[in-house]
Amino acid sequence: MFQDKYVFAQVVSFLNPSKFNRIVAKHKGEVYVKHFSCWNQLLALMFGQLSNRESLRGLIVALDAHHSKTYHLGMSRNISKSSLARANQGRDYHIFEEYAYYLVNQAREKRTTNIFNLGGNVYAFDSTTMDLCLSVFWWAKFRKKKGGIKVHTLYDVETQIPIFFHITEASVHDSNAIKEISYEPDSYYIPDSYYIFDRAYNSFKMWHKIDRIRAYFVVRAKKNLEYKAIK
Repeated sequence: MFQDKYVFAQVVSFLNPSKFNRIVAKHKGEVYVKHFSCWNQLLALMFGQLSNRESLRGLIVALDAHHSKTYHLGMSRNISKSSLARANQGRDYHIFEEYAYYLVNQAREKRTTNIFNLGGNVYAFDSTTMDLCLSVFWWAKFRKKKGGIKVHTLYDVETQIPIFFHITEASVHDSNAIKEISYEPDSYYIPDSYYIFDRAYNSFKMWHKIDRIRAYFVVRAKKNLEYKAIK
């Protein structure tokens, strides 16, 4: 008889459920919840992501196909489409956002490297556009017959881990997202760091903010930039 854990269960074993439950309690995520917990919701969504499910229905079909194995996967045996849909719609997204950033920080600590030897972290900031069906995501209208969102990402170049995400409609210009980054020196962002931007992110107000926290920026200059080298 096969005795080893399933691959999904091995992945889940790296998670810290105690930390997750503290975050759930902080945001009161399970008030009046009797069966379908936030932890089960997290695992169900992870399963859908890792198995490349493209819809809620497809995820439920996949879970039903493995109904006899859900206990060994660490999930609840009864996950219905309506329960998962209600949880996705009604529960506070801050629970999963805070836990995601916690996992990002854990991953960064394990992948600490020093490629550039610059004395600080090196970050790159850019965005990518994801197309959406306009008839379903009407709020994400991008062009006349097209919908979409932009995912603005701050990427730690040395650890190769994205550490900050900001999602907007695709029509939002890139320069409007740069102000959402928390540049203050804390566990993620420290002084003497380097921030790399493309030409679309030219913003003298933000360059001044970065300079005030004793960090540095690298940006592609616009052709009409007027400047004077002082050092």
